[in-house]
Amino acid sequence: MLKNLISSVCLFVIILSAFGQVGEQIKTISILPGERIWSGIIKDGQKMPYANGYKYDFWANNQENQIQPLLLGNKGLWVWSEEPFAFEIQENSILITNAKGVVKSGHSGTTLAEARNFAAASFFPASGKMPDELLFSKPQYNTWIELTYNQNQTDVLKYAQAILDNGFEPGVLMIDDTWQEDYGKWNFHPGRFPNPKVMMDKLHQMGFKVMLWVCPFVSADQTMIFQKLMKNKAFLMQQKKDKPTWEKATDPAMIKWWNGYSALLDFTNPEAVKWFNAMLDGLVSEFGVDGFKLDAGDMNFYPADALPMIPSSPNRQCELYAQFGLRFPLNEYRACWKMAGQPLAQRLHDKNHNWEDVQKLIPHMLTEGLAGYTFSCPDLIGGGNYISFLDLKTFDQDMVVRSAQIHALMPMMQFSVAPWRILDAEHLDAVKAATKIREKYTPLILELAKKSAKTGDPIVSSMEYSFPNQGFEKVTDQFMLGQTILVAPITTKANIREVILPKGKWMADDGTVYKGGKTYSMDVTINRIPYFQLIN
Repeated sequence: MLKNLISSVCLFVIILSAFGQVGEQIKTISILPGERIWSGIIKDGQKMPYANGYKYDFWANNQENQIQPLLLGNKGLWVWSEEPFAFEIQENSILITNAKGVVKSGHSGTTLAEARNFAAASFFPASGKMPDELLFSKPQYNTWIELTYNQNQTDVLKYAQAILDNGFEPGVLMIDDTWQEDYGKWNFHPGRFPNPKVMMDKLHQMGFKVMLWVCPFVSADQTMIFQKLMKNKAFLMQQKKDKPTWEKATDPAMIKWWNGYSALLDFTNPEAVKWFNAMLDGLVSEFGVDGFKLDAGDMNFYPADALPMIPSSPNRQCELYAQFGLRFPLNEYRACWKMAGQPLAQRLHDKNHNWEDVQKLIPHMLTEGLAGYTFSCPDLIGGGNYISFLDLKTFDQDMVVRSAQIHALMPMMQFSVAPWRILDAEHLDAVKAATKIREKYTPLILELAKKSAKTGDPIVSSMEYSFPNQGFEKVTDQFMLGQTILVAPITTKANIREVILPKGKWMADDGTVYKGGKTYSMDVTINRIPYFQLIN
């Protein structure tokens, strides 16, 4: 009898754990006097360190970007959980609520870097692998802004040729949404891509590697695909009052996303995984596709009334989708959960074409590195909203240049809008100058990327991370590339900015030597990226 009772209790605990009901529901974590708090919430990087009253819930949060269940303090605090939790920053503590699992915390060292390095080694250690080196060594090009929902063979080849004709180096070329016949029907659209193998061969001859955009959705009117996948209930299923469980459910859930309503593959189901892998592998073997931009894995696409085969959180579904990228050195994700330390190329969420979003690029990228997503790209140069570039009288040429300059000394840089189409000669030359500076520092960027694959160290980091407890915690418009290069790009319409140099001797990009421990006001021409080498 006792043995049966114990077995029943254990089974009950396992079932509750699957649904996220076991663990600490409420917990208060003390903060040391003067300690400031950062987290793994990429899209809120500009709010860090947090002010009192900041709240966030990791459960299924619609952040459109990477998230890591991590809190860090600049006096050594670390907080981690394998499952989602909510938190609020209070005067002398952090209030933890809605915890779906055990929330661990402690202090390691006395700095932000020491806390982060302990957490990384303990909870998301480096895999020893990195994405394809080409993502770091050359600019990336995405066809979205130029072709939008009319991806086609003729214009893809024209775009690629224009890259070369205008003096830019070939790199990774990403063909975006609508190359395919339909969502879930992952073959080249026969009307827009009459000879895809010929196109792929031509792009390879031009020096490009090619990635294709894909997503986990299947259009509702693709009957043959639906019938095949429904034999094994490979979609999230719709919960109904008379069909409350996955076993009883008979209809796939229709999920609203930015392109309408579709069924969503359930990657807790091995049959869905098998089918999706077969689609990707077929594109590689038949056409020579080099990799994939795996989009639309956002947690908010997994509603409470949709049933997976194996009970799992929306966060877990996001994590399962990310694992497809591990099969391809050329990959890109915009949404991830708990995949830091892995050889996945991450990208910031789409930024608008305005200075407010330009100013978010650096703090968001610094948060990527802090959270362990070190192989990252700061979105598309100039912004990801194609509407901004339809009227050539309304967009800001300076903004495109300054965006490119921020990208230039980041781990990756990605073009989409064609700078030769929208910029005058002066501004185009400034963008090219930024790519030349990147060429100069490409060996260092690759060295740091390879090191990060082994150690998990950030490629770019904040002033507070690199120069702890010296009053730099609120400096979010300059960053360190490695340990010795300080980069201070322009992030506003004005060409004047203040640069804060830590103690030491610093040589600027123009050869001027500055004494550290001071703040300098600098006039920055449109073709300049202020950066400084620590020489003593």
